Amino acid sequence: MISVGIFNGYYPYTLAESISRIQRDGFSSVQLDLSFKDMDLSFESLTREKCHTIRDAFRDANLPIVCISGYTNIIHPDPKKREHNLFGLKTLLKFARDLGTPYVISETGTYHTESDWVWDEKNGTEEAYEEVCRQLEELAKFAYDHGSVFLVENYVNNVIGSVNQLARLFSDVNHPGLGLLMDPTNYFTDSNIHHVDDELNRIFNMLGDKIKIAHAKDCKPADDTSEKHATIDAVESHTFRGAGAVELPAPGLGILNYDLYLQRLSKLHPNIPIIIEHLDEQDIPRAKKFLDDKLKKNGC
Repeated sequence: MISVGIFNGYYPYTLAESISRIQRDGFSSVQLDLSFKDMDLSFESLTREKCHTIRDAFRDANLPIVCISGYTNIIHPDPKKREHNLFGLKTLLKFARDLGTPYVISETGTYHTESDWVWDEKNGTEEAYEEVCRQLEELAKFAYDHGSVFLVENYVNNVIGSVNQLARLFSDVNHPGLGLLMDPTNYFTDSNIHHVDDELNRIFNMLGDKIKIAHAKDCKPADDTSEKHATIDAVESHTFRGAGAVELPAPGLGILNYDLYLQRLSKLHPNIPIIIEHLDEQDIPRAKKFLDDKLKKNGC
């Protein structure tokens, strides 16, 4: 069976309170955000002891940490900011096993100077692709040397966004330290948002064997093409709700064909964790019931 998890970052409390509320809502796994109100978890202050405190607290609650959020812009145009971003990501890769999982996730980033989620014309150049490949190869090797795996999460406004770009990436950076975070909503633009099933099938046909962890949110056409954020107590990667002609709401609030998504996912990866996102705490019970019902309907 596919297990249903959530980011702990949607519960902005202490470590103990966050775990208590995640248990209350019936989840069976967690994507770890290093954000608890009672702990200093800055990259510079991270230690094995702190990691083990977090890991063991989730283990005691029977809530496995299945992956770690490392979202950052790995090709930020400001060299100092890029260096800081990569330092943080490598810190997580170094400590991943101490936190209970090999998997650390980030998108590839953008050359946009003011947002990590907005398209920049340089993103579409061969130069940008080659730079991302160099960074990802370095991260994959670093991860492998520390017993971890870097999972790339594509997004259409980043350098790596489409099925074809990911297929090329995994061909060019063919390394055991690199895998894929599966989130089908991240592939949609105004050019394919009305062909959801075709795109879902292309994703699985071309990339299915690279998937390690899955996400659950939704997508729909947007009239407002600006960068969209929710007003919640969370980091930017959790407040983000889309940019451009596609909105990215919580699961069940868009047009993604969840029956097809879960059928294709479970056939290849029958025990994979799927992590709910893009919601606020009040909406969590509805979103989880929606996903649980879809899983039961499709025998996943």
